[in-house]
Amino acid sequence: MPIAVVGAGIVGATTAFYLSAAGYAVTIYDEGTGQATSAAAGIICPWLSQRRNKQWYQLAAAGAAFYPTLMQDLNEDMSNSGIYRQVGTLVFKKSPELLAKLEKIALKRRETAPEIGELSILSPAEIKAKLPLLETEQSALFASGGARVDGSLLTKKLVEAAVSNGADYFPEKAQLTMSTTGTYTIATPTHTKHFSAVVLAAGAWLPEILQPLGFSVDIRPQKGQLIHLEVEEETQDWPVVMPDGEKDIIPFPNGRIVVGATHENDEGYDLVPSEEKLAVMLNEAAELAPSLAKATIKEARVGTRAFTSDFAPFFGEVPESPGLYVASGLGSSGLTSGPIIARMLTQLIMDKPTDLPVFDYPVARYIHRTHSYTEIKD
Repeated sequence: MPIAVVGAGIVGATTAFYLSAAGYAVTIYDEGTGQATSAAAGIICPWLSQRRNKQWYQLAAAGAAFYPTLMQDLNEDMSNSGIYRQVGTLVFKKSPELLAKLEKIALKRRETAPEIGELSILSPAEIKAKLPLLETEQSALFASGGARVDGSLLTKKLVEAAVSNGADYFPEKAQLTMSTTGTYTIATPTHTKHFSAVVLAAGAWLPEILQPLGFSVDIRPQKGQLIHLEVEEETQDWPVVMPDGEKDIIPFPNGRIVVGATHENDEGYDLVPSEEKLAVMLNEAAELAPSLAKATIKEARVGTRAFTSDFAPFFGEVPESPGLYVASGLGSSGLTSGPIIARMLTQLIMDKPTDLPVFDYPVARYIHRTHSYTEIKD
Protein backbone atom coordinates (compact mmCIF):
# COMPACT_ATOMS: atom_id res chain seq x y z
CA MET A 1 0.00 0.00 0.00
CA PRO A 2 1.61 3.30 -1.07
CA ILE A 3 1.47 5.93 1.69
CA ALA A 4 2.39 9.62 1.56
CA VAL A 5 3.70 11.42 4.63
CA VAL A 6 3.42 15.20 4.31
CA GLY A 7 5.74 16.92 6.76
CA ALA A 8 9.07 15.59 8.04
CA GLY A 9 9.04 17.09 11.50
CA ILE A 10 9.05 14.84 14.53
CA VAL A 11 5.63 13.25 13.82
CA GLY A 12 6.08 12.81 10.08
CA ALA A 13 9.67 11.59 10.23
CA THR A 14 8.90 9.04 12.96
CA THR A 15 5.79 7.83 11.12
CA ALA A 16 7.74 7.43 7.88
CA PHE A 17 10.49 5.53 9.72
CA TYR A 18 8.16 3.00 11.31
CA LEU A 19 5.96 2.53 8.23
CA SER A 20 8.98 2.00 5.99
CA ALA A 21 10.47 -0.42 8.54
CA ALA A 22 7.19 -2.39 8.35
CA GLY A 23 7.53 -2.72 4.58
CA TYR A 24 5.17 -0.01 3.34
CA ALA A 25 5.99 2.02 0.22
CA VAL A 26 6.41 5.45 1.78
CA THR A 27 6.92 8.82 0.10
CA ILE A 28 7.90 11.77 2.28
CA TYR A 29 7.22 15.39 1.38
CA ASP A 30 8.58 18.37 3.28
CA GLU A 31 9.15 21.87 1.98
CA GLY A 32 11.15 22.69 5.13
CA THR A 33 9.85 26.20 5.73
CA GLY A 34 9.34 27.04 9.40
CA GLN A 35 9.31 23.46 10.62
CA ALA A 36 9.05 23.53 14.41
CA THR A 37 11.18 20.44 14.98
CA SER A 38 14.13 21.64 12.93
CA ALA A 39 14.40 24.71 15.16
CA ALA A 40 13.72 22.89 18.40
CA ALA A 41 15.86 21.56 21.21
CA GLY A 42 13.71 20.06 23.87
CA ILE A 43 13.52 18.86 27.44
CA ILE A 44 11.89 15.47 27.92
CA CYS A 45 10.52 15.83 31.43
CA PRO A 46 6.70 15.95 31.40
CA TRP A 47 6.34 14.57 34.93
CA LEU A 48 7.27 17.93 36.46
CA SER A 49 4.70 19.87 34.49
CA GLN A 50 1.74 21.16 36.49
CA ARG A 51 -0.50 21.38 33.45
CA ARG A 52 -3.86 19.99 34.63
CA ASN A 53 -5.09 18.28 31.44
CA LYS A 54 -5.10 14.55 32.20
CA GLN A 55 -5.10 13.45 28.56
CA TRP A 56 -2.13 15.71 27.78
CA TYR A 57 -0.13 14.32 30.69
CA GLN A 58 -0.98 10.74 29.75
CA LEU A 59 0.27 11.38 26.21
CA ALA A 60 3.42 13.25 27.26
CA ALA A 61 4.35 10.66 29.89
CA ALA A 62 3.91 7.88 27.33
CA GLY A 63 6.07 9.88 24.93
CA ALA A 64 8.87 10.21 27.47
CA ALA A 65 8.71 6.49 28.24
CA PHE A 66 8.87 5.66 24.52
CA TYR A 67 12.12 7.52 23.78
CA PRO A 68 14.54 4.72 24.79
CA THR A 69 12.65 2.35 22.46
CA LEU A 70 12.88 4.86 19.62
CA MET A 71 16.62 5.29 20.18
CA GLN A 72 17.10 1.52 20.24
CA ASP A 73 15.13 1.16 17.01
CA LEU A 74 17.42 3.81 15.45
CA ASN A 75 20.54 2.04 16.78
CA GLU A 76 21.45 5.19 18.68
CA ASP A 77 23.88 4.89 21.61
CA MET A 78 22.10 6.76 24.42
CA SER A 79 25.25 6.89 26.56
CA ASN A 80 27.06 9.00 23.97
CA SER A 81 24.39 10.59 21.80
CA GLY A 82 24.15 14.11 20.47
CA ILE A 83 20.48 13.44 19.68
CA TYR A 84 19.03 12.21 22.98
CA ARG A 85 20.49 11.67 26.44
CA GLN A 86 19.16 11.36 29.96
CA VAL A 87 21.18 13.96 31.87
CA GLY A 88 18.57 14.88 34.47
CA THR A 89 16.45 18.01 34.90
CA LEU A 90 16.72 20.85 37.42
CA VAL A 91 13.44 22.64 38.11
CA PHE A 92 13.21 25.94 40.01
CA LYS A 93 10.14 27.40 41.71
CA LYS A 94 9.42 30.78 43.31
CA SER A 95 9.42 29.48 46.89
CA PRO A 96 10.53 26.46 48.94
CA GLU A 97 6.85 25.69 49.56
CA LEU A 98 6.10 25.45 45.85
CA LEU A 99 9.19 23.33 45.34
CA ALA A 100 8.10 20.92 48.07
CA LYS A 101 4.63 20.76 46.49
CA LEU A 102 6.18 19.88 43.12
CA GLU A 103 8.30 17.16 44.72
CA LYS A 104 5.16 15.65 46.23
CA ILE A 105 3.45 15.63 42.82
CA ALA A 106 6.51 14.09 41.20
CA LEU A 107 6.78 11.34 43.82
CA LYS A 108 3.15 10.43 43.22
CA ARG A 109 3.59 10.38 39.45
CA ARG A 110 6.68 8.20 39.77
CA GLU A 111 4.43 5.38 41.00
CA THR A 112 3.16 4.98 37.42
CA ALA A 113 6.14 6.55 35.61
CA PRO A 114 9.37 5.06 36.97
CA GLU A 115 11.17 6.76 34.06
CA ILE A 116 11.29 9.89 36.21
CA GLY A 117 14.24 8.36 38.06
CA GLU A 118 15.63 9.59 41.35
CA LEU A 119 14.09 12.71 42.88
CA SER A 120 15.82 15.10 45.27
CA ILE A 121 15.80 18.74 46.28
CA LEU A 122 19.32 20.10 45.78
CA SER A 123 21.00 22.94 47.67
CA PRO A 124 22.69 25.81 45.76
CA ALA A 125 26.07 24.13 46.29
CA GLU A 126 24.79 20.81 44.94
CA ILE A 127 23.26 22.61 41.95
CA LYS A 128 26.56 24.30 41.14
CA ALA A 129 28.36 20.98 41.34
CA LYS A 130 26.05 19.60 38.64
CA LEU A 131 26.09 22.72 36.45
CA PRO A 132 28.96 25.12 37.27
CA LEU A 133 27.55 28.10 35.31
CA LEU A 134 24.53 28.42 37.61
CA GLU A 135 24.72 31.09 40.31
CA THR A 136 21.73 30.86 42.62
CA GLU A 137 20.73 30.99 46.25
CA GLN A 138 17.65 28.87 45.55
CA SER A 139 17.18 25.14 45.82
CA ALA A 140 15.89 23.10 42.88
CA LEU A 141 14.17 19.77 42.32
CA PHE A 142 16.33 17.30 40.39
CA ALA A 143 14.85 14.40 38.41
CA SER A 144 17.51 12.03 37.12
CA GLY A 145 15.30 10.68 34.32
CA GLY A 146 14.96 14.03 32.58
CA ALA A 147 16.52 14.17 29.12
CA ARG A 148 17.49 16.51 26.31
CA VAL A 149 16.78 15.99 22.63
CA ASP A 150 17.97 17.77 19.49
CA GLY A 151 14.97 17.84 17.17
CA SER A 152 16.94 18.70 14.05
CA LEU A 153 19.41 15.84 14.46
CA LEU A 154 16.63 13.41 15.40
CA THR A 155 14.43 14.11 12.38
CA LYS A 156 17.47 13.99 10.08
CA LYS A 157 18.35 10.50 11.33
CA LEU A 158 14.73 9.34 11.12
CA VAL A 159 14.39 10.46 7.50
CA GLU A 160 17.75 8.93 6.58
CA ALA A 161 16.66 5.65 8.19
CA ALA A 162 13.32 5.74 6.33
CA VAL A 163 15.10 6.33 3.02
CA SER A 164 17.48 3.48 3.86
CA ASN A 165 14.35 1.33 4.34
CA GLY A 166 13.22 2.23 0.83
CA ALA A 167 11.20 5.42 1.33
CA ASP A 168 11.30 8.23 -1.24
CA TYR A 169 11.95 11.78 -0.03
CA PHE A 170 11.01 14.98 -1.85
CA PRO A 171 11.92 18.36 -0.30
CA GLU A 172 8.99 19.99 -2.08
CA LYS A 173 5.65 21.62 -1.35
CA ALA A 174 2.83 19.07 -1.64
CA GLN A 175 -0.74 19.76 -2.76
CA LEU A 176 -3.38 17.19 -1.82
CA THR A 177 -6.51 16.27 -3.76
CA MET A 178 -9.04 13.48 -3.22
CA SER A 179 -10.67 11.20 -5.77
CA THR A 180 -14.08 9.56 -6.08
CA THR A 181 -12.52 6.11 -5.75
CA GLY A 182 -10.99 6.55 -2.32
CA THR A 183 -7.45 7.38 -3.39
CA TYR A 184 -5.42 10.52 -2.80
CA THR A 185 -3.21 12.48 -5.15
CA ILE A 186 -0.15 14.51 -4.19
CA ALA A 187 1.11 17.05 -6.71
CA THR A 188 4.45 18.88 -6.44
CA PRO A 189 6.32 21.13 -8.87
CA THR A 190 8.10 18.03 -10.26
CA HIS A 191 5.61 15.16 -10.22
CA THR A 192 2.18 13.75 -9.36
CA LYS A 193 1.65 10.49 -7.42
CA HIS A 194 -1.38 8.54 -6.21
CA PHE A 195 -1.70 7.00 -2.74
CA SER A 196 -4.02 4.71 -0.82
CA ALA A 197 -3.35 6.61 2.41
CA VAL A 198 -1.91 9.97 3.43
CA VAL A 199 -0.50 11.14 6.75
CA LEU A 200 -0.66 14.92 7.18
CA ALA A 201 1.96 15.92 9.75
CA ALA A 202 2.31 19.49 8.57
CA GLY A 203 1.95 21.18 11.98
CA ALA A 204 0.76 24.76 11.73
CA TRP A 205 0.35 24.42 7.95
CA LEU A 206 -2.40 21.81 8.22
CA PRO A 207 -5.19 24.35 7.48
CA GLU A 208 -3.44 25.33 4.24
CA ILE A 209 -3.67 21.73 3.05
CA LEU A 210 -7.18 20.88 4.24
CA GLN A 211 -9.16 24.08 3.73
CA PRO A 212 -9.15 23.78 -0.11
CA LEU A 213 -10.73 20.34 0.39
CA GLY A 214 -13.67 21.83 2.29
CA PHE A 215 -12.48 21.51 5.90
CA SER A 216 -12.13 24.02 8.71
CA VAL A 217 -9.16 23.36 10.97
CA ASP A 218 -8.79 24.64 14.53
CA ILE A 219 -5.06 25.35 14.36
CA ARG A 220 -3.20 28.59 14.96
CA PRO A 221 0.52 29.27 14.61
CA GLN A 222 2.94 30.29 17.33
CA LYS A 223 6.43 31.63 16.69
CA GLY A 224 9.26 30.16 18.77
CA GLN A 225 12.83 31.50 18.88
CA LEU A 226 15.91 29.84 20.39
CA ILE A 227 19.49 31.06 20.93
CA HIS A 228 22.43 28.70 20.48
CA LEU A 229 25.42 29.73 22.60
CA GLU A 230 28.97 28.44 22.87
CA VAL A 231 30.94 28.27 26.13
CA GLU A 232 34.46 27.02 26.88
CA GLU A 233 33.45 24.27 29.31
CA GLU A 234 32.57 20.70 28.33
CA THR A 235 28.80 20.52 28.71
CA GLN A 236 27.97 16.96 27.71
CA ASP A 237 26.95 15.76 31.18
CA TRP A 238 25.24 18.92 32.40
CA PRO A 239 21.52 18.63 33.28
CA VAL A 240 18.85 20.65 31.56
CA VAL A 241 17.35 23.56 33.50
CA MET A 242 13.73 24.66 33.81
CA PRO A 243 13.68 28.06 35.58
CA ASP A 244 10.51 29.52 37.02
CA GLY A 245 9.29 30.73 33.63
CA GLU A 246 9.45 29.63 30.00
CA LYS A 247 13.11 30.20 29.10
CA ASP A 248 14.85 26.88 29.56
CA ILE A 249 18.61 26.24 29.49
CA ILE A 250 19.59 23.09 27.59
CA PRO A 251 23.28 22.07 27.49
CA PHE A 252 24.50 19.85 24.65
CA PRO A 253 27.97 18.34 24.08
CA ASN A 254 31.02 20.39 23.08
CA GLY A 255 30.16 23.62 24.87
CA ARG A 256 26.81 24.19 23.14
CA ILE A 257 23.98 25.63 25.21
CA VAL A 258 20.50 26.34 23.90
CA VAL A 259 18.31 28.97 25.57
CA GLY A 260 14.61 29.38 24.88
CA ALA A 261 12.08 29.41 23.64
CA THR A 262 9.75 32.31 23.03
CA HIS A 263 5.98 31.81 22.69
CA GLU A 264 4.69 34.45 20.25
CA ASN A 265 1.08 34.00 19.22
CA ASP A 266 0.79 37.20 17.25
CA GLU A 267 3.70 36.47 14.88
CA GLY A 268 3.18 32.80 14.20
CA TYR A 269 4.38 32.45 10.60
CA ASP A 270 7.10 35.10 10.84
CA LEU A 271 10.46 33.33 10.66
CA VAL A 272 12.70 36.38 11.07
CA PRO A 273 14.68 36.38 14.34
CA SER A 274 13.87 39.32 16.61
CA GLU A 275 16.96 40.93 18.13
CA GLU A 276 14.82 42.41 20.90
CA LYS A 277 13.20 39.09 21.85
CA LEU A 278 16.54 37.27 21.74
CA ALA A 279 18.16 39.89 23.98
CA VAL A 280 15.37 39.60 26.56
CA MET A 281 15.66 35.81 26.48
CA LEU A 282 19.43 35.92 26.96
CA ASN A 283 19.11 38.39 29.85
CA GLU A 284 16.63 36.09 31.61
CA ALA A 285 19.00 33.14 31.26
CA ALA A 286 21.90 35.26 32.53
CA GLU A 287 20.01 35.95 35.76
CA LEU A 288 20.53 32.30 36.63
CA ALA A 289 23.80 31.76 34.74
CA PRO A 290 25.59 35.16 34.59
CA SER A 291 28.46 33.97 32.41
CA LEU A 292 26.01 33.26 29.56
CA ALA A 293 25.80 37.02 29.02
CA LYS A 294 29.35 36.84 27.65
CA ALA A 295 28.96 33.55 25.78
CA THR A 296 29.44 33.44 22.02
CA ILE A 297 26.13 33.56 20.15
CA LYS A 298 26.42 30.95 17.39
CA GLU A 299 22.97 31.24 15.85
CA ALA A 300 19.28 31.88 16.41
CA ARG A 301 16.67 29.41 15.20
CA VAL A 302 13.02 30.18 14.52
CA GLY A 303 10.16 27.74 14.06
CA THR A 304 6.37 27.73 14.00
CA ARG A 305 4.40 25.62 16.48
CA ALA A 306 0.80 24.48 16.01
CA PHE A 307 -1.80 25.14 18.73
CA THR A 308 -5.51 24.39 19.00
CA SER A 309 -7.96 26.74 20.71
CA ASP A 310 -7.91 24.60 23.87
CA PHE A 311 -4.16 23.84 23.64
CA ALA A 312 -4.79 20.10 23.26
CA PRO A 313 -3.24 17.89 20.55
CA PHE A 314 -5.20 15.63 18.21
CA PHE A 315 -4.39 12.76 15.89
CA GLY A 316 -6.11 10.01 13.94
CA GLU A 317 -8.24 9.55 10.84
CA VAL A 318 -10.18 12.50 9.41
CA PRO A 319 -13.94 11.84 9.69
CA GLU A 320 -15.56 10.66 6.47
CA SER A 321 -12.13 10.45 4.81
CA PRO A 322 -10.86 6.85 5.04
CA GLY A 323 -7.10 6.64 4.72
CA LEU A 324 -6.50 10.31 5.52
CA TYR A 325 -4.63 10.67 8.82
CA VAL A 326 -3.60 13.82 10.65
CA ALA A 327 -1.72 14.96 13.75
CA SER A 328 -1.35 18.51 14.98
CA GLY A 329 -1.76 20.87 17.93
CA LEU A 330 1.30 19.56 19.77
CA GLY A 331 2.48 23.04 20.75
CA SER A 332 5.67 23.29 22.75
CA SER A 333 5.57 19.62 23.80
CA GLY A 334 5.98 18.29 20.27
CA LEU A 335 9.36 16.69 20.82
CA THR A 336 7.99 14.84 23.86
CA SER A 337 4.72 13.56 22.43
CA GLY A 338 5.52 13.50 18.70
CA PRO A 339 7.19 10.07 18.51
CA ILE A 340 4.48 8.25 20.47
CA ILE A 341 1.79 9.92 18.34
CA ALA A 342 3.65 8.73 15.24
CA ARG A 343 3.75 5.20 16.58
CA MET A 344 0.00 5.28 17.19
CA LEU A 345 -0.65 6.60 13.67
CA THR A 346 1.38 3.66 12.42
CA GLN A 347 -0.69 1.32 14.59
CA LEU A 348 -3.92 2.79 13.18
CA ILE A 349 -2.72 2.34 9.60
CA MET A 350 -1.68 -1.24 10.36
CA ASP A 351 -5.03 -1.88 12.09
CA LYS A 352 -3.37 -2.68 15.42
CA PRO A 353 -4.37 -1.63 18.96
CA THR A 354 -2.99 1.78 19.90
CA ASP A 355 -0.86 2.46 22.96
CA LEU A 356 -3.42 4.99 24.23
CA PRO A 357 -7.15 5.48 23.51
CA VAL A 358 -7.33 7.55 20.32
CA PHE A 359 -10.76 8.88 21.31
CA ASP A 360 -9.04 10.96 24.02
CA TYR A 361 -7.50 13.05 21.20
CA PRO A 362 -10.40 13.33 18.74
CA VAL A 363 -9.78 14.75 15.29
CA ALA A 364 -13.48 15.59 14.93
CA ARG A 365 -13.21 18.20 17.68
CA TYR A 366 -10.80 20.27 15.57
CA ILE A 367 -11.52 19.42 11.93
CA HIS A 368 -14.97 19.94 10.41
CA ARG A 369 -16.30 19.87 6.88
CA THR A 370 -17.59 23.33 6.00
CA HIS A 371 -18.61 22.83 2.38
CA SER A 372 -18.72 20.13 -0.25
CA TYR A 373 -15.58 19.35 -2.18
CA THR A 374 -15.69 18.76 -5.92
CA GLU A 375 -13.96 15.42 -6.13
CA ILE A 376 -11.56 14.67 -8.93
CA LYS A 377 -11.71 11.50 -10.98
CA ASP A 378 -8.65 9.25 -11.30
